[in-house]
Amino acid sequence: MSKLYFTYSAMNAGKSTLLLQASYNYAERGMRTLLYTAALDNRTKVGEISSRIGLKAEAFVFAADTDLFEHVANQYDRETGAKRPDCIFFDEAQFLSEEQVWQLCRVADELRIPVMCYGLRTDFQGRLFPGSRLLLAWADELREARTICWCGRKASMVVRIDHDGKIIDEGDQVVIGGEESYVSLCRKHWASKDLGDADRSDPQGDLPFDV
Repeated sequence: MSKLYFTYSAMNAGKSTLLLQASYNYAERGMRTLLYTAALDNRTKVGEISSRIGLKAEAFVFAADTDLFEHVANQYDRETGAKRPDCIFFDEAQFLSEEQVWQLCRVADELRIPVMCYGLRTDFQGRLFPGSRLLLAWADELREARTICWCGRKASMVVRIDHDGKIIDEGDQVVIGGEESYVSLCRKHWASKDLGDADRSDPQGDLPFDV
């Protein structure tokens, strides 16, 4: 039975790298994948999934009004199965709408194609993104991609910073940016707004991913 998967994390956990690697594994076995990314993501090039370690791939772009069920269904011949994709991948899945998450449920249930979504769980204020909220509720399997806070603990939150490296508390939920705009922190240091520095170490001596 095909499933809807959601891999979530804080910023800079390598979600796009994981996506591209998984798609490559399918291609290496002669299988076909479809890749999608959000039209909002213009950090490199619209319609391109790019990882921090240099991997990249072209992708379809979804906007708020894209019918994802129909778009996937139109990529192959449903009567003969010709060019039927073996897996669908979505980057920046936090930007999916409620309707679009349901459309992806239908892709898995009705078209019987696995759908793998990758995205952020929460924004800089600790609130769930709309797409992530529904994926957490409706996905068949949830996976966490982990990164670490400056203290060595698992980073589960993110803060937004300005050009001077100061934390921003208010603003729009969606502001596109990378390491120059966001820092991933553990819950403790997110709450205390403590960005640490290159020379600090956790006095508790916690190991990476200590929970």
